[in-house]
Amino acid sequence: MVEQSSEVHISGPDEPAVTLSDSGPDARETERRLAEALADVTGAAQVPVDGHFFTDLGANSLVMAQFCARIRKRPDLPSPSMKDIYRYPTVRSLAAALRPAAPAPAAAAPSQDVAAPAPQEHGKRRSHTLCGTFQLLFFLGYSLVSGFVTAAGYEWIATGSGIADIYLRSLLFGGIAFIALCAFPVAAKWLLVGRWKPGEFPVWGLTYLRFWLVKVLLHANPMVFLTGTPLYVLYLRALGARIGKGVTILSHSVPVCTDLLTIGAGTVIRKDSFLLGYRAHEGRIQTGRITLGRDVYIGEKTVLDIDTSMGDGAQLGHASALHRGQAVPDGEHWHGSPAEPTQIDYVRVAPARCGTARRAWFGCGTLVQLFLLYIPLAVGGVYMLFLEVPAIGNRLDPQTAPLKRSELIPDALELSLVLFFGFVVLGLVALYTVPRLLSLAVRPDRVYPLYGFHYAVHRASARMTNIKFFAWLFGDSSYIVHYLQGLGYDLSRVEQTGSNFGTEVQHETPFHVSVGSGTMVADGLSVINADYSGTSFRVSTATIGPRNFLGNNIAYPAGGRTGANCLLATKVMVPLDGEVREDVGLLGSPCFEIPRSVERDARFDDLRTGDALRRSLAAKNRYNLRSMAVMLFARWLHTFALTLFGLASVDLYGVLGHVVIAGYLAVTLAFSTLYFVLVERCIAWFRGLRPRLCSIYDPYFWWHERLWKVPDHYLNLFNGTPYKALVWRLLGVRIGRRVFDDGCYLTERTLTTIGDDCTLNAGSKIQCHSQEDGTFKSDRSTLGAGCTLGVAAHVHYGVTMGDGAVLAPDSFLMKGEEVPPNAQWGGNPAVDMSEADQRLPGTGRATPTVNARAATVS
Repeated sequence: MVEQSSEVHISGPDEPAVTLSDSGPDARETERRLAEALADVTGAAQVPVDGHFFTDLGANSLVMAQFCARIRKRPDLPSPSMKDIYRYPTVRSLAAALRPAAPAPAAAAPSQDVAAPAPQEHGKRRSHTLCGTFQLLFFLGYSLVSGFVTAAGYEWIATGSGIADIYLRSLLFGGIAFIALCAFPVAAKWLLVGRWKPGEFPVWGLTYLRFWLVKVLLHANPMVFLTGTPLYVLYLRALGARIGKGVTILSHSVPVCTDLLTIGAGTVIRKDSFLLGYRAHEGRIQTGRITLGRDVYIGEKTVLDIDTSMGDGAQLGHASALHRGQAVPDGEHWHGSPAEPTQIDYVRVAPARCGTARRAWFGCGTLVQLFLLYIPLAVGGVYMLFLEVPAIGNRLDPQTAPLKRSELIPDALELSLVLFFGFVVLGLVALYTVPRLLSLAVRPDRVYPLYGFHYAVHRASARMTNIKFFAWLFGDSSYIVHYLQGLGYDLSRVEQTGSNFGTEVQHETPFHVSVGSGTMVADGLSVINADYSGTSFRVSTATIGPRNFLGNNIAYPAGGRTGANCLLATKVMVPLDGEVREDVGLLGSPCFEIPRSVERDARFDDLRTGDALRRSLAAKNRYNLRSMAVMLFARWLHTFALTLFGLASVDLYGVLGHVVIAGYLAVTLAFSTLYFVLVERCIAWFRGLRPRLCSIYDPYFWWHERLWKVPDHYLNLFNGTPYKALVWRLLGVRIGRRVFDDGCYLTERTLTTIGDDCTLNAGSKIQCHSQEDGTFKSDRSTLGAGCTLGVAAHVHYGVTMGDGAVLAPDSFLMKGEEVPPNAQWGGNPAVDMSEADQRLPGTGRATPTVNARAATVS
């Protein structure tokens, strides 16, 4: 791991990221050419060969990425990676580290876009159209059946007399509906697919339709709410997964190709981990095995690609990935993306007594609560509540005189106001009281067995305090600080910046999170302040030092070895060993040190102190209050519209019958999509964003923050369908034809360009902005035709990927990078994988073999 030193240091042998031949121009000539190229990029008259890139020349990572891209296009020079730039921060040291390159053969002429034969193009378009048509018909049919069943069920419940009768009817109808919703995906999987086998097939075809049907049914079934319980493990077994005893799965990412998943006894899989059993690659779905032995540990925010395996007792650290073909031998600990061996023990809690009987009792108790409490409350309780609301009860009562159409809007207005703002007020009251009472039962630094009272209390507290609505409402403003303090965060002596936290922050428990003064956090922070083994868990305090800046999508564990004044870059793996890092930046997985800041990021420091800060912060607070009011109004208006549709459906029910209820789901989905698209476009004044470099106290940035608040959760409903690309177009994305989007997220839609036939995997992200301390930067990112983004891959701003380029799973493509056409890049930060594979043994992607059949599941 990284040790703090006066020099920029990277873990591992001091080898360049690429291996080059020994022939070619001498060192001085290489230095001269590198210096000329850097001077051309920076606009300087000349560059001294001993000048430090960052401290002497004032360069930054974006400039150096452009420098690397320019060098990469010259066959007469070695091609450094960004890791090499940070390791060797002068022209002389860089030239000495990279052995002289042999004169490369003449570069092949750029491939011309050759039009595909007309029948093939027509066939693709036809398959794309037919697939989308079938998916739409399936959704409409599913909505119709659901509507008929729901209406019939509530009609039957309505005939009950008295509370006891309604309770029993609600229990029976709700229980049968729950079992049917869980059993239907299992039956569909075995009927449509049988057993999954390793292979591949094109998207949009008939085989893909069967795959999509099973996937969407799995994601829509209520068993996903039971992750972390033994019941979820049993459900995966019913789907064909080979899972041993005592397995704990905390991730909500549902495996799809379950027959290809083998998990040995005693294994622990933390949340936000991807073990899908498939991936989309260059327009095809590829399926493959994932094999985990006994007592394996999978950390948080990890990705296991297809055809990967881990032996008995192996561990994979947080923020790590196994790329296709990688195998971790028995007993070894790996981390990083792609993973490599380490000595860190990620199981940091002692075992406890937790046998089969305890798991069985916990599962039975969960079922009893579910069927005797939650289901009757959700079905019968809601029905009885509606009867007490005049706007609904009068419409449901056949003995009441028909209501006038003029009463529809006032009733919807009143009901939506009570529902929406009642949720906001009562929700805050509940969040600030109930979890505090529950926290009294779970003491910090004490080991508790899984699947007991303390585990149930901990899960309930975590679910309540991680409700996304309030973080969305208060995030990116000064008010998020007060919200998090109310939840239980220890934020020390707060130095308000107006952007202390983003809109996405999660934790295991809010009562053991300590953040130092002056620290700023971007979106996607996950505080790992609970440790798990196969039989036990323990909560402990996670401490983030003062004057830190945390980038996007970071998992910060308790015991993280970072102190004061650190920059933690996007997707960095926070170290758990070595000295406490201070006054440095950390980048990559595994991480290495980089400069804490550069001149460009300090140009607005005058706005962060004194009277200038007070004036700017006051203005930002006023603007953020207006943004919060606008977003609350927009969401309430949406609630009002859905309430209006609901009341109208009840009015029409007596005329059109069950068809009205069945159509409600389809109508509300279409309306919600168009409504939030319109809200976002209106806020943007129907204009595209432009690249910017400004302070966080610039009014433009405040307006940009407002755009981030527009709800977009509806996008996930279109994953894997042609309609996802259509919605992106409506939002302003320049997107080509037949793009397959299985769950990608775009932060700045109008700054993103995606070419024809691109493949975007689940959990991938294109982020066309960055915020470091008080500086905001944004730029365009472009994916050429036929590009592939792997599962959980992250593309930063100012990036260009050439036609046919591939970015491996869980990779981080840094700002300003230019990926050549048909290249395969991967890693965190991403480099050319063909060059990375030429490293010396021990420094590259080791792929030791392990017998996939040796994993014990008994």
